[in-house]
Amino acid sequence: MNTMMRSAVSVGAPANLGFPRGAARTSIGEDAAVRLEVRNVYKVFSPDPKPALTMLRQGASKAEVLEKLNVNVGVLDASFQVRAGEIFVIMGLSGSGKSTMIRLLNRLIEPSSGEILLDGKDLVSMSKAELIQARRRNMGMVFQSFALMPHLSALDNAAFGLEISGASKAERHKAAQQALEQVGLGTYSHRYPREMSGGMQQRVGLARALANDPTILLMDEAFSALDPLIRTEMQDELLRLQREHQRTIVFISHDLDEAMRIGDRIAIMEGGRIVQVGTPYEILSRPADDYVRSFFRNVDASKVLRAGDVARYEATNTVIRMPGELAPALQQLRENHHNFGYVRTQDGRFEGVVSQATLDRELRGPQPRFVNAFLPDVRTVNAATPIHALLALVADTEWPVPVVDDDGNFLGAISRALMLHTLVRGD
Repeated sequence: MNTMMRSAVSVGAPANLGFPRGAARTSIGEDAAVRLEVRNVYKVFSPDPKPALTMLRQGASKAEVLEKLNVNVGVLDASFQVRAGEIFVIMGLSGSGKSTMIRLLNRLIEPSSGEILLDGKDLVSMSKAELIQARRRNMGMVFQSFALMPHLSALDNAAFGLEISGASKAERHKAAQQALEQVGLGTYSHRYPREMSGGMQQRVGLARALANDPTILLMDEAFSALDPLIRTEMQDELLRLQREHQRTIVFISHDLDEAMRIGDRIAIMEGGRIVQVGTPYEILSRPADDYVRSFFRNVDASKVLRAGDVARYEATNTVIRMPGELAPALQQLRENHHNFGYVRTQDGRFEGVVSQATLDRELRGPQPRFVNAFLPDVRTVNAATPIHALLALVADTEWPVPVVDDDGNFLGAISRALMLHTLVRGD
C-alpha cells in the first residue's frame, strides 16, 4: 500500500500502513516487574580495594585514583534496573566499563562493593555453590566469539550447558532442538561448526544460551564479529525472538546504530559511570550532558526511531473509551482544548478518530450514533514503522497520526509538532 495514498475505509477498521514489522522493538511499560537491579556497584582492580573505594566515595575521579594509588577502576557507583521482557543495552566507548559491567552481573569478576539483585536475590552475597546454581538455572551468556566445540554437532553444542548441569541426554537434546528451532536452525542440528557460516555459528551460540530457558540473557558484543549484513540479520532474529518470547536481555554494544535499533532502553557509560539511562527517544531528545549529546550528535533520528518510540498517549491526545456517548465525548475534547479524539475499546484496541465538528454534527442529527462521528479516512501506522517513512504522511494529515501495535492496540499519536521536535531534538 502506498503510504501517501488516502482513501475511505470502513468505520471501526482504520487502514494500517503495511510496513515490515520484523524490526519492531518491544513495548515495556514502566510498571513491568524489575528482573535485575544493580545498586551502587563498584569494581576496583586491586587486592585491597578499600583505599580506592574511600577516595571514590569522597569524590575522587577514576584518573585521580589511578594517579595516586596506581589502581584501575572499572565500574564506579553504577545503579540501574532491568525490567522483565526488555532488551537493555549498555554501551560506551572502549574503556567505559561496559564489558566489566556485564561480567559483574554474573560474577565472572567479583564486585568490590554494591548489590546485584536477580528477582530480589543478591548474587553478590551468594555462596559459590548457590552462584553456580543461579548461573545454570537463571542466566544465559552469549559471547562475541562463538565458543563452539568444533568436534560437536550443532545439537550437542546447543545442549552443552545442560549436559554440564547433569540433564539426561534425551532431556537436553529435546531442549536443544527446540532452541535451535527458535533461532531458525532446526534442520541443521547435525551439522558441525566447520560446515556453518559465521552467522549460523552465532545462532548456535544463542541457542545454547536459550536451551536452559534462562531468566536473563547476557550478551557481550555478541554480533560485533559478524559481517554487516549478517549482523543485521542477527539483530532481526533477536528482535523476533524477543517479540515472541519476551525474554529479559542485557546486551553490551559499542555500536550506536545497533543500540538504537534493538534497545528498549539504553545505559550510556563513561569512565566507569552510568551517565544516562533511557529509551532511544529520551536519550536523543533529552541528553543528560554534553558527553551524551556529542555521542549522539550525528545520529539521524528519522532512521533510528520508529513510530512506537515517538508516539504519545493521553498526555497530548484525548482518548475516548468505547462504548461512549456523544455529549460527554464532545465535552471531554472541549475541556482538553483538543480538536480530535482517539477512540479505543476497553481492552485497548483502536477504533477511530472523532472531532469536535463531527461529534457536534451528529448530536444535532435526528438519530445520533457515535460511530457516525468517526472521520472516514483515518490511517493508522504500525509501531515498527521508521520515522523517515512517516514524514510526508504526518505533514499531510490534519490530525495527529494514530500508532498501533501488531494487535491493533492504540499506543498514541504523532503530531506535526511532535515529529518536528523529534527531528530537531532540542539542538
